[in-house]
Amino acid sequence: MSIARALTGAVGAAIALAAFAAPAQAAEPTPPPDARPMIIDGSEVDSAPWAARLFVNGQENCTASIIAPEWVLTAQHCVEGAGDGVSFNIGNVDQTQGEKASAKPGGVHIHDTADLALVNIDHAVQTEYAPLGATGDVNVGDTVQTYGWGATCTDKPEIECQSQILKVANVDVTDIACQDYRGGTAVCATRGDGIPAGGDSGGPMFSNNKQVGVASTSDRQQNTAYTNITEYRDWIKQLAGV
Repeated sequence: MSIARALTGAVGAAIALAAFAAPAQAAEPTPPPDARPMIIDGSEVDSAPWAARLFVNGQENCTASIIAPEWVLTAQHCVEGAGDGVSFNIGNVDQTQGEKASAKPGGVHIHDTADLALVNIDHAVQTEYAPLGATGDVNVGDTVQTYGWGATCTDKPEIECQSQILKVANVDVTDIACQDYRGGTAVCATRGDGIPAGGDSGGPMFSNNKQVGVASTSDRQQNTAYTNITEYRDWIKQLAGV
């Protein structure tokens, strides 16, 4: 059985707890809270205008990226069942700052088979949007960058050690056609100078300054899987136009 876990940093959000842990290969019952993954190491980010901190009913929950004036990209397991209770702080590395935006009524769109979601927000945000990669923009052997506001400890409750400042970790790509939490096509990678996990769900993976992945699972130690968005560009374009 895989030890990979969904990366959600729930901090009390019921929807996050419901989808908190699942192997990259197949769905299974939710594990106990102490199985939650934590981000370790990496470094703080100075600037990330495309960054979006995701809240569910006002509680910090996941990471995301804004890809168009009214569209935010994140993971399915971050928003499933959250209804219109999804909101964001956008454009600032400090999760308490940034432009506030909320999901429009009915604005949460979930992919049928991959751990992806697009959220249509209630107003246009003017910033530098995350540029999306295409086929060939990520390859086995690449060192890529992963971003998130995840927890930075394993010996305390997540809420006590969520990173206030966005962090980045380098990871090394081992596969570009593995599986995400829902069985979708993923980019799998091993730890470089850090490993993404709890609270980093939905956050971006960048290769050569283009977003190629969305955080789905991690084993907290060595391995992580990001939904390979280069395989889902038609779906993204159909909804968000990019």
